[in-house]
Amino acid sequence: MADYAKIFKAYDIRGIVPDELDDAAAEAIGAAFVQVTGARSVVIMHDMRTSSPPLAAAFGRGATAQGADVIMGGLGSSDMPYFASGSLQVAVAMITASHNPALYNGLKLCTEGARPVGEQAGLIKIRDLAASGPAAYEGTPGRVTERNLLPEYAAFLRSLVDLSAIRPLKVAVDAGNGMAGHTVPAVFCGLPIEIIPLFFELDGTFPNHEPNPIEPANMADLQRAVVSCGADIGLAFDGDADRCFVVDEQGQIVSPSVLTALIAARELAREPGAPVIHNLITSRAVPEIITEHGGVPVRTRVGHSFIKAQMAASGAIFGGEHSGHFYFRDFWFADSGMLAALHTLAALGAQDRPLSALLAEYSRYTASGEINSEVADQAAATAKVAAHFAGRPGVSTDELDGLTVSGPDWWLNLRPSNTEPLLRLNVEAPDAAAMSAIRDEVLGIVRG
Repeated sequence: MADYAKIFKAYDIRGIVPDELDDAAAEAIGAAFVQVTGARSVVIMHDMRTSSPPLAAAFGRGATAQGADVIMGGLGSSDMPYFASGSLQVAVAMITASHNPALYNGLKLCTEGARPVGEQAGLIKIRDLAASGPAAYEGTPGRVTERNLLPEYAAFLRSLVDLSAIRPLKVAVDAGNGMAGHTVPAVFCGLPIEIIPLFFELDGTFPNHEPNPIEPANMADLQRAVVSCGADIGLAFDGDADRCFVVDEQGQIVSPSVLTALIAARELAREPGAPVIHNLITSRAVPEIITEHGGVPVRTRVGHSFIKAQMAASGAIFGGEHSGHFYFRDFWFADSGMLAALHTLAALGAQDRPLSALLAEYSRYTASGEINSEVADQAAATAKVAAHFAGRPGVSTDELDGLTVSGPDWWLNLRPSNTEPLLRLNVEAPDAAAMSAIRDEVLGIVRG
């Protein structure tokens, strides 16, 4: 029996299969999705988890029972349904649990033009209707067809990035047994790239490591491979390949803030003056570099729904998050780890320096990374930190997302988790000593 209250999140649906999410629930959600959105055509795709094909088929049964035609797109990364939604102007459903462990699965839903369905766009209505049981449809059921979208997707991504001048590159790629193992060969086809594949076999049990590259331990295999094979760059993708992380030729993990700054500079070179979105835990270097390249930095809360909303409202050409999500106006304001990878390869391959030298100009500060603390009273701990820094000369605070405290050459952000009794701390300063001092000062207050 599905636990609808538990599996419906703010932006997607996710739970343990079959205890919290099963085929019957997927069928009910498919029917409710069509009733709430009025979709007449739905593209359904799925990742490599063993539970994904049955859930995709069940969602399709629910959608066709409500009169919608269904296009079964088969295996895909999460940005492939965005491509389908934008290019075909149809609603889409992606069956995936992204980087979560193997026992999880879930659904990401969009309407035409890759517009996400979250709490403010009908997801709560879909939850309630699925739980109560959608009303029977009196018309003719929809038809089911199949379509291989991978070649069209790969060609479209390559059309968005000038790859004509790149030199031959040796590229190590860690797919983590996830969907990048399916998409990378197609997207990189025809480019002067020698791929060193790591864990390209599609395996939803993730036998090598969790497909979550934001955790440094999951990057170790790629770091070793880059150094041992003499690769020019390493790329790591999460389970559904919508996030991309990078390792330089020395085996060092590149901050997603550095990639945000690099890609922003590239996009601004073709459209000076455009807005560029960054969330409030990206490096201070990001808005500095956006401004230096003639762009308009727009700061937003953490979370893809806020990024996408701000991009649509401002017409931003690009947006980046420190979590490894990168959003592109020309990709219907949606995120694509593969498109971010192509931009990075184009920048590296168009000049002769190694990646570490190319990126040095985009890395200006020392960051702590996200540090979690279990706190019973998040609000009280945050208030103590705010009081601690109040009144200091040159220090300001804001509460756009949690508490941000900004000094002349440093900042910290303390944000509560939405699902756990945790406070998440990020600190950035000019050097490691200054960063460590501020980090320890705050943790001393938070952890008592």
